[in-house]
Amino acid sequence: MAALNPQTPNKAAAAPELRDSRRLVIKIGSALLVDRKAGLKQGWLSALAMDVAEAKVRGADVVIVSSGSIALGRKVLGLPEGTLTLEQSQAAAAVGQIRLARAYEEVLAPHGITTAQVLVTLEDTEDRRRYLNSRATMETLLGLGVVPIVNENDTVATDEIRFGDNDRLAAQIAVTVGADQLILLSDVDGFYSANPKEDPTAQRFDLVETITPEIEAMAGDPISGLSKGGMKTKLMAAKTAVAGGCAMAIMEGSILRPLKALENGAARTWFVAHGDPQLARKRWINAMKPKGELVLDAGAVSALKAGKSLLPAGVTRVGGSFGRGEPVAILAPDGTVLGKGLVRYTSAEAKAIAGHRSGDIAAILGYQGRAALIHRDDMVI
Repeated sequence: MAALNPQTPNKAAAAPELRDSRRLVIKIGSALLVDRKAGLKQGWLSALAMDVAEAKVRGADVVIVSSGSIALGRKVLGLPEGTLTLEQSQAAAAVGQIRLARAYEEVLAPHGITTAQVLVTLEDTEDRRRYLNSRATMETLLGLGVVPIVNENDTVATDEIRFGDNDRLAAQIAVTVGADQLILLSDVDGFYSANPKEDPTAQRFDLVETITPEIEAMAGDPISGLSKGGMKTKLMAAKTAVAGGCAMAIMEGSILRPLKALENGAARTWFVAHGDPQLARKRWINAMKPKGELVLDAGAVSALKAGKSLLPAGVTRVGGSFGRGEPVAILAPDGTVLGKGLVRYTSAEAKAIAGHRSGDIAAILGYQGRAALIHRDDMVI
């Protein structure tokens, strides 16, 4: 099986090239960023900033999903070694998040790069309203050239609403922002047929084209002293990423300029995505059952077929009961189904603004909403 050829590139699919990435998510583990005794690894982080700057110069959008807030905070607070209680972890995160965000700001600012801190929990991706808010915020930041620094909001997250590791968080963020590549910088240099720390015959895969049950059975769970994500969580992240049209690489990241090393052929495992992120998102939307319908006028139909977003002015009738972010059917004037989309307003709000210009939304609803009723990225025609 091609996916099971360790050390040899898969002949059925080419490995992704980092320089081709249009939107890149980089996940950084705690052990790479924080030394138990010395604290933040300033030299390593400054070198990574050079990699990020080069990606930006190439024209790629960059998102960083960074562990390290608890590790930084526990050192400042002098908390003991070993497992922390939930309350201790949250306190450490509260202290560490400030230092983590400032560290990224200080290393990226000399390259002319603005950073932003984005804190999320599992609930933010499972709740459709929160998901759309997060996605809209991230899209706006990336459109402005900002590099978002994302972390789990450990100061408020309980066990029930935690991702539990930043590998899966990074994969979810990659899907949320429509990234085409996700790089997990870790303490291992790829995916192995067995745990290489325990089995000297374990072999690394250069490329995994399909995540089969056999591949899943190979995942051990080596965990370093600072990080929480083992190989099982990395494989879970890979499944999420590739399903969303995003290729994912696992590589050892402790060397300076790890992305430069990846470009130059460093050891790694690439998990191949099938299709692009936009296509994967369109398939996801198309599979949803509509909660309502929007009937359009002829002008709006023409605009949608030309690739435009749906504005309230082009809607003649709103049917059904739906919440913000839920799927609705998009109909032509004669009732023909044109497609589906995720609507940005509730059914009551949509009925109120239907037929009106976007500039009138604030006066009608009492607040300044989004101009589009359905954004073109959130519809299938």
